Amino acid sequence: MSRMNIRISGLGGQGAVTAAHLLAMAANKDGKFSISNPFFGAEKRMAPAESYARIGSERIYDRGELVYPDVIMIFHPQVITMQKSYTAPFYDGVKENGLIIINTTDDLLSDEDHKRLEDINVSVLNHDATKLALEIGKTELSTNMAMIGACAGVTKIVGLKALDAALQDRFGKKYVASGGTATLDEAIKKKYAKKEMLLKANMDTIIKSYEMATEWAEKQDLKLVTV
Repeated sequence: MSRMNIRISGLGGQGAVTAAHLLAMAANKDGKFSISNPFFGAEKRMAPAESYARIGSERIYDRGELVYPDVIMIFHPQVITMQKSYTAPFYDGVKENGLIIINTTDDLLSDEDHKRLEDINVSVLNHDATKLALEIGKTELSTNMAMIGACAGVTKIVGLKALDAALQDRFGKKYVASGGTATLDEAIKKKYAKKEMLLKANMDTIIKSYEMATEWAEKQDLKLVTV
């Protein structure tokens, strides 16, 4: 069975749970099988938060903590600089030939980190998702959309049409979230006068990020095995 396992590490309030769910929903739209689930302690802003998306060509049954990811997305530099992560180091378990996407413009890795990742041929993309969110989405709350776009742009695990359809389902319909995720959804919606504006801003952020990540991957001659 072909499968891609994605681990998302961030801080409370950044939409890590929403990001995993949107990737899983988009995978379903593309005719693939998927499961997403969160993993965190107290639901509070700036506390460590983690979520997982498993996407495959056959039905997936396993849930729980994702120990061996193909892709790791780091939503906030503090996951690395302040070790706000459930794994140490943050890239522990990443598979050979994997990918790490970090929301940063700076190199946050030590020489030892670089050496360990290079030894297993793991690519690292430093991607300023927050800047894209502010410039295009007009709110830092769209950072997760920029990270989703970057993941899709490099891996091609889901397409843009599928992501658009997933966004429509999540924010354009009567989707029922729970706990902090529902609160975050409402905060995002209040940023826009009309629902259509929210959907367009999020999709525009995804598209721009997707294009930038695709260009980076082409320059790296990076070819990840997708589903």
